[in-house]
Amino acid sequence: MSIRRQFRIERLWPRSPVVAVLRFEGVIISRPRRDGVSLASHAAAIERAFRASHLVAVAVVVNSPGGSAVQSALLFRRIRELAEEKQVPVIAFAEDVAASGGYWLALAGDEIFSEETSILGSIGVVSASFGFAQLIERLGVERRLHTAGERKSLLDPFLPQNPADVERLAVLQQDIHRAFKEHVQRRRAGKIDVTDESLFNGDVLTGRMALDRGLVDGIGDLRGVVRERFGAKVKLRPFPSERRRWPLLWRRLPFTAREPGAAIADLAEWIEARILWASFGL
Repeated sequence: MSIRRQFRIERLWPRSPVVAVLRFEGVIISRPRRDGVSLASHAAAIERAFRASHLVAVAVVVNSPGGSAVQSALLFRRIRELAEEKQVPVIAFAEDVAASGGYWLALAGDEIFSEETSILGSIGVVSASFGFAQLIERLGVERRLHTAGERKSLLDPFLPQNPADVERLAVLQQDIHRAFKEHVQRRRAGKIDVTDESLFNGDVLTGRMALDRGLVDGIGDLRGVVRERFGAKVKLRPFPSERRRWPLLWRRLPFTAREPGAAIADLAEWIEARILWASFGL
């Protein structure tokens, strides 16, 4: 079709503006899981979203209590790289929760909207694990760990907790927290009081509280905001993630029941995910 003919057709039948919708729902985690969020699960959807025809904006919908700081940063960076490359604005929407790594991800938006009762913030770092030392002792299992380097192991869950390991972990957490704080200060520059240290103490805020403190730009939902911004004829086009497909039976289980080691690891991850959601009343 010639450019002239295409121009005449579009004048007679103008195309509706399109807002691509990317949903990030679940715990942000490195290991692929059907209910987890990672760059691996969403990279293809992000690429497709920014290639959509008649694109006027990309909406990032976040419903996550957080998780991996690295995966949050990777997802954020991929979205921002494409937004700058394509010169397309990004609007983020917090649903039930956009906390910790979920808020880090929401910062990919040029603007952030939430509901009045959404939970946001939790700008801090947490590390959760389990100790199985007494359990394996009761089972008569001997833990054998061989390392080269006195600091190679860190908080092995099958050994008694080592105070020196806890101190080392605290140093790592403080550095990650500093990076998180600087990330918020860059993305919300001019909107938050950067001298207000209470913003970075790990506390959580409702949407209305977050608006007062400058962590979000407004109260509103996806459909209402984009219709007000781009008109009633705007089309919302979802780009779903490519999460791992599981057999029907496995979908009913909280963990993978194939091997004892894998089952324990999956169960631990599932419990950690439930603890993260439960900490926000969900």
